[in-house]
Amino acid sequence: MEIERKTSSEYETTGDGSLDRKGNPAIRKATGGWTSAVLLLVNQGLATLAFFGVGVNLVLFLTRVMHQDNADAANNVSKWIGTVYLFSLAGAFLSDSYWGRYLTCAIFQLVYVAGLVLLSLTSWLYLIKPSGCGDGARACAPVTSTGTALFYVSIYLIALGNGGYQPSIATFGADQFDESEPSEGHSKVAFFSYFYLALNSGSLFSNTFLVYLENSGSWSIGFWTSAGSAVLALALFLAGTPWFRHFRPSGNPLVRIAQVVVAAARKWDIRVRANGVEGLYEVDGTGSAIAGTRKIFHSEDFRFLDKAATIIDTDSSTMATSIINPWRLCTVTQVEEVKCVLKMLPIWLCTIIYSVVFTQMASLFVEQGTKMRTALSPSFDIPPASMSAFDILSVLFCIFFYRRFLVPLMRHVTGNPKGLSELQRMGVGLVIGALAMVAAGLVELQRLKRARARADALSIFWQVPQYALIGASEVFMYVGQLEFFNGQAPDGIKSFGSSLCMASMSLGNYASSGLVSVVMAVMTRGGRAGWIPADLDQGHMDRFFFLLAGLTFVDLVAYVVCARWYKAIELGSHDSSHGSSRVRLLEEA
Repeated sequence: MEIERKTSSEYETTGDGSLDRKGNPAIRKATGGWTSAVLLLVNQGLATLAFFGVGVNLVLFLTRVMHQDNADAANNVSKWIGTVYLFSLAGAFLSDSYWGRYLTCAIFQLVYVAGLVLLSLTSWLYLIKPSGCGDGARACAPVTSTGTALFYVSIYLIALGNGGYQPSIATFGADQFDESEPSEGHSKVAFFSYFYLALNSGSLFSNTFLVYLENSGSWSIGFWTSAGSAVLALALFLAGTPWFRHFRPSGNPLVRIAQVVVAAARKWDIRVRANGVEGLYEVDGTGSAIAGTRKIFHSEDFRFLDKAATIIDTDSSTMATSIINPWRLCTVTQVEEVKCVLKMLPIWLCTIIYSVVFTQMASLFVEQGTKMRTALSPSFDIPPASMSAFDILSVLFCIFFYRRFLVPLMRHVTGNPKGLSELQRMGVGLVIGALAMVAAGLVELQRLKRARARADALSIFWQVPQYALIGASEVFMYVGQLEFFNGQAPDGIKSFGSSLCMASMSLGNYASSGLVSVVMAVMTRGGRAGWIPADLDQGHMDRFFFLLAGLTFVDLVAYVVCARWYKAIELGSHDSSHGSSRVRLLEEA
């Protein structure tokens, strides 16, 4: 009897419908769990090290090696970063629709490695001439058209590879845990914190050691280190292939959304019944009509879309023949998938202002640092971009503090096993982000006071509080976002949910650039220097920081309204033995 129980336990399959690499139901003890997740976390850390090894000093490479002026270099970096995040939508689409998450991660990592190797070769053979140039003292030779072309091909291959890979790897990591099993469900929640921890651990090395190397003119060594890190990341990913859990792609979600819109429009003149799901179409059984996904239970939001699932006389006649035209009649689950996207959009829009705040760390914070005292000794200056290491250290500390101390405390206060819900954490992140802008504004006021009094420059270490506050806000906002969008996205569009995080960062970059342009256009009228002039000592960058703080608090009010309105998705179970059981995936705000 004992042997039978042991054998049964060894071959127990997961309850979430996940599969092994051969397409069979995944065996719980042989696949997934922390064994697979740790491989993916190390993969993420190495891939992030590679990305920031290029991105964190790209603006200096463009000015010192490619001979671009400051404005052109800053714009090119903004466009590149925005493109990285936009490619995440393409990666999410392919992952959810056709390739699945494993294949999407593998293909885009190959593109990523190709881009990094090409950049390393191009820099070595065409751009870093003479060797060691681009350190701020030795000028590089003018670049050739071949070198320029290869450079841009390489960095946009990096953008494509990293952007397409990022949303899928986060979701693929969460796939390794079966939320129908309590212990794995708790691990799945913890995974997102550790995912962000891995991301910041990788970037810490880039923002310190690689920044120093590249700032000293060792660009080729920095780029080859990044390429080697990406190769190792890919090797670890492929090595974990036998142990990963998979979900089948669910087909093109854009077609499903279009079908709901068209079907609802064709029935625009009918009245939807007020008594729940009566008269609405859904397939029998526990599975949904969308391949590999659970049913989504009916909600009362956006009732006009229920017309797409409302059965009318003509639908009844076609149902008798078992031939359903989805452009005329959709299932409740298909309609609810569209509703879920619509309900998430207001929350997502409220995160864009935070992304504007976050992007200042890579732009205005660095410019502020260049006007401060950076010398630690006569022979060593702190690169202003390296101050972001304090942001990373803050993230590492706050993740540890949150999981070890704050979650147990808040669990007793709120009764929520997670301590704070995802929406509550995102709200806290907005508050801390606003405080970071206030801190940056106060530091700038003090810096300007000394500069205009011709006193000693303010030490760059005065920036530590604003970097630390940004780091703390990330733990609440971005980790909360990852959990929220992954948890609330229907099964058929999980990678899309993760990509919303990156899309928020993309729009935050563009919005920040637009806001700076508007502020400068308004504030330079009448011959004034404006808030952010070329010589910051003549400007008022403090007012821009305070403006961002004010906009963030206004955004917080809108966010609270949206969060209180939001209703969580309710999913059926993959396990037929659960019947019509429901899984509520979020505590209401």
